[in-house]
Amino acid sequence: MSQIFDFFFSQYAEYARMDIILEIVAVVFGFLSVWFSKQNNILVFPTGMISTIIFVYLLLKWELLGDMMINAYYFAMSVYGWFVWTRKVDETHVTPISRTTSKEKSLSFGIFLATLVFVFIVYKTFDKWNGWVAYVDTITTAIFFVGMWLMARRKIENWIFWIIGDIISVPLYFYKGFTFTSFQYLGFTIIAIFGYLAWKKHLNNNQATA
Repeated sequence: MSQIFDFFFSQYAEYARMDIILEIVAVVFGFLSVWFSKQNNILVFPTGMISTIIFVYLLLKWELLGDMMINAYYFAMSVYGWFVWTRKVDETHVTPISRTTSKEKSLSFGIFLATLVFVFIVYKTFDKWNGWVAYVDTITTAIFFVGMWLMARRKIENWIFWIIGDIISVPLYFYKGFTFTSFQYLGFTIIAIFGYLAWKKHLNNNQATA
């Protein structure tokens, strides 16, 4: 049993206790945020903002620039998403769940490419482009940037990007030595699958009654 524990958590022996506590708190609020997103609940944003602001601090401290930028972007998009989700499209209805339009698909592709270029420049500037992790980190950053933008606009396709990014992040974070965060992304993957199914059911029911 101790060997299994050491395999998953031995890297934390070198971490400050406060950093471990902060990571766990961020993970808990991250789970709450994804759960509220699945429930189509506005609390997705305040809980997500707590998680992301903690991760921005930790990831900057750990010099994981791509991951830090993901979380900083999440925080900014949470503010935007909070506004969009509560904006009324008429006197009685707020912004509904919907599918992406052709224009939004083009914008998503543009965000993906722009993020790849931006993260590459940041890594090269800080001389961190030094291994396969940087390549994977750049791709996942681009995937999550698109996913967060689509979620803020209440588009069902956001879940597809979350699922892909989460699956990649599970082994990536474990390799980096952040076991709690790796477990978080494993949980995110499961919730995202159910989130997609829940939003799809909600969307289909709305179309059937329209």
